[in-house]
Amino acid sequence: MARPDTLQRDDAHSCSATGPTVYFDGSCPLCTVEIKHYASRENGESLDFVDVSADTSTLGPGLEADAAMRRFHVRLPDGSLLSGARAFIAIWETLPGWRWLARVAQVPGVPTLLEGAYRVFLPIRPILSRIAQLLGAQAANPKRDTR
Repeated sequence: MARPDTLQRDDAHSCSATGPTVYFDGSCPLCTVEIKHYASRENGESLDFVDVSADTSTLGPGLEADAAMRRFHVRLPDGSLLSGARAFIAIWETLPGWRWLARVAQVPGVPTLLEGAYRVFLPIRPILSRIAQLLGAQAANPKRDTR
């Protein structure tokens, strides 16, 4: 299990015994800040974190490194793979302080709206990541930081 202060894993496997596996871009300072936030929350230890920017990451079936770097992915303990807004909802369901948001996000039509917002966010993520870096955010895997 990854600790919030390091977010490094010795062995990346397909899913945690207790909760979802969260695939994140460790070369992105903005992404690293967000993942550290989730990891530090109550029940954050039940999330398994895999830095997809690390050359040694094993992503499991159905997920290629380039796809994992382009979009946010979560693998549920049953092996199913979610991406985009639905991946965020899976994390929110796991964290007690965020479950209210997961319930709101599951109202019919809301996942579609959230996915639309996520798709708008994706092209501006590099700019926001640069701003976060200028404000002091650091990538978990700075050797690959290209932002």
